[in-house]
Amino acid sequence: MSIEEKIKELKIKIPDPKDPVGAYVASKIVGNLLYISGQISINDKGDLIKGKVGKDLDVTQGYEAAKRCGLAIVSQVKKACDNDLSKVKSCIKLTGYVNSTDNFIDQPKVINGASEIIAKIFDNKGLHTRAAISSNSLPLGVAVEVDAIFEIN
Repeated sequence: MSIEEKIKELKIKIPDPKDPVGAYVASKIVGNLLYISGQISINDKGDLIKGKVGKDLDVTQGYEAAKRCGLAIVSQVKKACDNDLSKVKSCIKLTGYVNSTDNFIDQPKVINGASEIIAKIFDNKGLHTRAAISSNSLPLGVAVEVDAIFEIN
């Protein structure tokens, strides 16, 4: 089964890739590595998912925000690979940033939202290394931001 067929079978809607809002590119290919810039939490209506996890959002809401970041990453990968997700050999690493309160300690549970959707879509190719980091603030007040590195053909 192709990755596109898997996405359809899972009834997953991949969002349209967003253009960068700063002085950077959304993706960059170096050799056979594809770097995806940080994708921020945006819901399926296009609204920012904002707030501090541990104050404004709970772990489950943070998880869903991270999942949306993971879907945005897939969208950027698809665009960078000329709409051909079969070019993906492996997801190498995700780095997730959680806008959280000082005493919040469940960043890994939040970033699982991104990790699990990547693994669900790409199966074994989606297994990756990861960092889950707390932040006292993120761009535009979003709850989560995740960047990624993929190996491609």
